[in-house]
Amino acid sequence: MSIDFKGRVAIVTGAGGGLGRQHALALAARGAKVVVNDLGGARDGSGGSVTAAQAVVDEIRANGGEAIANGASVTDWDAVQAMVQQAVDTWGRVDILVNNAGILRDKTFAKMDLADFRTVIDVHLMGAVHCSKAVWPHMVAQKYGRILMTTSSTGLYGNFGQSNYGAAKLALVGFMQTLALEGAKSDIRVNSLAPTAATRMTEGLMPEAVLAALQPQAVVPAMLVLVSEDAPTRTILCAGGGSVEAANITMTQGDWIGLGSDAPERLAAQLDQVRDRTGEMVPPNGSFQGGHEVARATTKLA
Repeated sequence: MSIDFKGRVAIVTGAGGGLGRQHALALAARGAKVVVNDLGGARDGSGGSVTAAQAVVDEIRANGGEAIANGASVTDWDAVQAMVQQAVDTWGRVDILVNNAGILRDKTFAKMDLADFRTVIDVHLMGAVHCSKAVWPHMVAQKYGRILMTTSSTGLYGNFGQSNYGAAKLALVGFMQTLALEGAKSDIRVNSLAPTAATRMTEGLMPEAVLAALQPQAVVPAMLVLVSEDAPTRTILCAGGGSVEAANITMTQGDWIGLGSDAPERLAAQLDQVRDRTGEMVPPNGSFQGGHEVARATTKLA
């Protein structure tokens, strides 16, 4: 089965370099028309120039593809709306959104300024919210859409010195979960990708030998599958160095501790059983948890 994007229009944010550049090039190589968005700022989000985005556009065009550059900040709602309108005015539709733009402002939580926490949330989480909100009505109208969130192992599992980044990245997974449910009737599929790659964002975070093994292009196949016509939905893929894994937010079978005054003590005594992962589940939606608990309570209290 060949994956192609002929006739599709894609927006890739943060596409002036690193992973975003690889995503944009790969989509264009397989037939997509691409809006290459990049603020052109530093790793911490400061500054801005459309030069990086235009360089990727020039590369795509040199290879026979179609692309346009956009320098909007994903934190600017009006600019994001204008970016989506630019795509629609140019090509008539938007089929794919890859939310890739991001910044780093790493420090331990004790030393982190709240402004740096908020800025990282604004770029990663609200940036994806702005872009998704702007493309949503177009995707609903055409009954087709593919949206990809860029999450991270830091959000899924934690990483020292990245509380702001981790909070934003796991929030994107929660955002994905509900968007996928709400978009299903319009064939809007929403997924998340946790990449491990050597980019400007990861410089200094890993040894050089490790970075050499983690070329950004190794992440691209997972991206292409997650935004393809036959894409899954509500799926989290982890990818790096040629490997791909799936991550899930699961719920254990748990145990019943009752409603008595000794419930806290019963929970303390039964905590290992509650945490036992034997038979753990991936709930299809948020109400599954309540249904599971009500069913058990009804049985126990009958």
